[in-house]
Amino acid sequence: MLSLYHCPEARSMRALWILEEMGLPFELHELDFSMASLRDPAFLAVSPLGRVPCLVDGDTRVFESGAIIQYLGEHYDSEANPCGRLHRAPGDRERTDWLIWLHYAETMAVHGASLVQQRVFVGKENRSPVVQKLESKRLIKSLEVVDSAVAQHPYLLPSGFSAVDIAVGYSVHLATSFVDFTHLTHVSRYYETLRARPAFQRSLGSRKGQAPSQGNRTHD
Repeated sequence: MLSLYHCPEARSMRALWILEEMGLPFELHELDFSMASLRDPAFLAVSPLGRVPCLVDGDTRVFESGAIIQYLGEHYDSEANPCGRLHRAPGDRERTDWLIWLHYAETMAVHGASLVQQRVFVGKENRSPVVQKLESKRLIKSLEVVDSAVAQHPYLLPSGFSAVDIAVGYSVHLATSFVDFTHLTHVSRYYETLRARPAFQRSLGSRKGQAPSQGNRTHD
């Protein structure tokens, strides 16, 4: 069985979301977003850098949320998925755009991560208004690109929902904590469409003490 190490609302939400969309059986190991939890020797034995997400598939360990999305697509994607194929393999006419959006999601997340650092990890007395203003502007600019992309169709690719909507969708979700982009009507509609997906809802928040959903998740 696949195993996912995850912190609620962290970038590992992408990995949890795609597992939910694909309907795969998996074991969820939920960690607190704290140094004590992420530097625990038991977790460091799995993820040497002490970061989430980490996907374990037999003897294979996969780090980085984008890599996990691509790995699951290459190894587990099929027409039998509840939402259809999420991967775009080499040779697919949408492959290049799929790869661009997969990595563009990280461009967006970098700005969000800088704002998380300022709000969560940096003491009030050391926070930089300049950094916060600059990163907020950069985040809005990155959202403008998504706004243009979804102006003509509901999702990033013309063929419909795919794994890159999970990658980019999380970055849009993160942005809602830091900037107001309601003036970007297309990306605002896009976000509401993603939020309505049952798999998105199941990937939110803490799962500790909750029963597995749809019979596909077990919890440690």
